[in-house]
Amino acid sequence: MSNLLQVRELHKSFTEVGKEIHVLRGLDLELAEGERLAIVGESGVGKSTLLHILGTLDRPSSGQVIYRGSDLSSLSEDALSGIRNREIGFIFQFHYLLPDFNALENVMLPALIRGWEWGRARTEAGRLLEMVGLQNRMTHRPGKLSGGEQQRVAVARSVILEPKLLLADEPTGDLDPSTGEEIQNLLFSLNEERRVAFVVATHNRRFAARVGNQFELREGRLFPL
Repeated sequence: MSNLLQVRELHKSFTEVGKEIHVLRGLDLELAEGERLAIVGESGVGKSTLLHILGTLDRPSSGQVIYRGSDLSSLSEDALSGIRNREIGFIFQFHYLLPDFNALENVMLPALIRGWEWGRARTEAGRLLEMVGLQNRMTHRPGKLSGGEQQRVAVARSVILEPKLLLADEPTGDLDPSTGEEIQNLLFSLNEERRVAFVVATHNRRFAARVGNQFELREGRLFPL
């Protein structure tokens, strides 16, 4: 397997009330195409910060993030936006579905923004909602869906553009154990069937163990478990 993502000597610091806070301190990471990786750690250690940097939503203070051979620090904001749209899917603890659109429309939206023809976007969104078991809930708005159903819509939306990399930040954190396991199984299916690489940040040690490749984030660096 070839490398999809390489992180070298990554540093990230913030200034709060005149004090510099170092969150990431020389972090290194490699992820191959189709690989899956779990990051665990206490609240506030920087898991979300790391995912935001990997997903080009934030820039590091120093260090390199190399995605498919390109050093992201050398790219413009427009180029990074293009990579986010074409290559990377995001799943957050909160689904961020648009309340005035139904499940099908929410999943279609990234494809329409990309410029897909409406019929193509609708067909692919419908196929993905069937894949996640929501074929009978497509016309329901988020307010009429359960928490687990909303998160399944969010997963379908995150992969409609067939990303190479999926970043999941506590994707089962607000769900009951049974529903959370359904979302876990869905991520594993996407990994196995579509070869989507994913990095998941989670407090759930059992979930992390199922992912297989585990790291703990502490003192600004990753340590294998």
